[in-house]
Amino acid sequence: MLVTLGFLMVAVFMFLILTKRATPVVGLTLVPVAFGLLAGAGLGIGDMITDGIKSLAPTAALLFFAIIFFGIMIDVGLFDPLVKFILRLVRDDPMRLVVGTAVLAMVVSLDGDGSTTFIIVTSAMLPLYLKLGVSPVVLTVVAGLANATMNIIPWGGPTVRAASALGLSPSDVFVPMVPSLVVGLIMVLGFSVHLGIMERRRIGTLVLTSERILEKVGNGGTSSAGTPRTGGTDNTDGLGNTDDGGDTGRFIDGLDPKRDTLRPKLLWFNAALTTILLVVLVMDVLPIPVLFMIASSIALAVNFPAVKDQGEAIARHSASIVSVVAMVLAAAVLTGVFQGTGMVEAMAEWLLQVIPDAMGSHLAVITGVLSIPLTFFMTNDAFYFGVLPVLSETAAQYGIEPVEMARASITGQAVHMQSPLVPAILLLVTLAGVSLADHHKKVLWRAGLISITMLVVGVALGQIPF
Repeated sequence: MLVTLGFLMVAVFMFLILTKRATPVVGLTLVPVAFGLLAGAGLGIGDMITDGIKSLAPTAALLFFAIIFFGIMIDVGLFDPLVKFILRLVRDDPMRLVVGTAVLAMVVSLDGDGSTTFIIVTSAMLPLYLKLGVSPVVLTVVAGLANATMNIIPWGGPTVRAASALGLSPSDVFVPMVPSLVVGLIMVLGFSVHLGIMERRRIGTLVLTSERILEKVGNGGTSSAGTPRTGGTDNTDGLGNTDDGGDTGRFIDGLDPKRDTLRPKLLWFNAALTTILLVVLVMDVLPIPVLFMIASSIALAVNFPAVKDQGEAIARHSASIVSVVAMVLAAAVLTGVFQGTGMVEAMAEWLLQVIPDAMGSHLAVITGVLSIPLTFFMTNDAFYFGVLPVLSETAAQYGIEPVEMARASITGQAVHMQSPLVPAILLLVTLAGVSLADHHKKVLWRAGLISITMLVVGVALGQIPF
């Protein structure tokens, strides 16, 4: 019964989200509660949800103060020089912007923290996407794929978990998988080029005039800020989503050179504060939520000494804060019910039972394939510490080494990072103003192809036994 309820819960949740019949917060809350009660949780469901909230509370605090900090940095103009520099590199080509987004996301992902990566990438690139009329969905897809593929680095999380669960060295798991990682990154760049070309065809050529007004050239005509384009009839973003920016001259506050929140005299202070924050973050001296709480308070006090201005600075980003923190806490409901009712363990045991004995020698590949849906519907901790050891113990009977099982298990991370259970992806879509449903529709099949390809490369090179 738990197995059936577990799969039904996931199916109902995904149906409601992808068909936009419920917001992620509503779906993540009501669906698990309903199925938890059907599973016999009774009043104990309160404790299950509380446990889930406790486990994700630090993440909620991190996102709360991270949004405030980087929001302040955008307000005061810290990223303006970077945006202008990128704009010069991009020139009039949307494809360069999309590929540049992928490269930036890959580089920043080296810190191993998805939330930080998405905050930095979105802060730097989203104003350009909106300014040039490129769909923000493209940003979330490209950034999400780049970060997800890079997530197998040893300090990123899943590799350490897999190694710890099986008593292995992270380097023994990761190093042989470097060719798979390289191929995965090449695929991300390929998808970026394709998406960029689609956007180029849709919006034509865009240039930024000296008056900071966008003009559109191509697709049968020229238009300037506030003037509807005269050429072409396609009002989609190339991804099947309606382009709300039919007028290509939308002015983005983040690039307004005359906005009241600019603090040019404090540019070097803010740059130093941000640099110190990121350095200390990588050094792992203090918990990340604590670092952002301290940094946000310093940024507010120095840039906005007046109490009223501090309140307004926080209020400017309240919509993003409420949205992402609400989704994180709602995700805690799903996690708590999954764990508390025993659905996760029951589903894993069922999968082991349905695998025929004749397939035992292929258990490493089966694990790689299973990691794609399983890590999407459960946390990395649940999969690597709950499911992987059972799979590895079974595989040992067929002569498959634990390290080979660990390598196969990390290939599903490209899909895992798109899960609504991953706070970082909720932060990404919130900051970009993209619905989770639109993101999933365009990213999941691409992420699935990357995961399968990384698994195939690992098998082809002998790192994962077939």
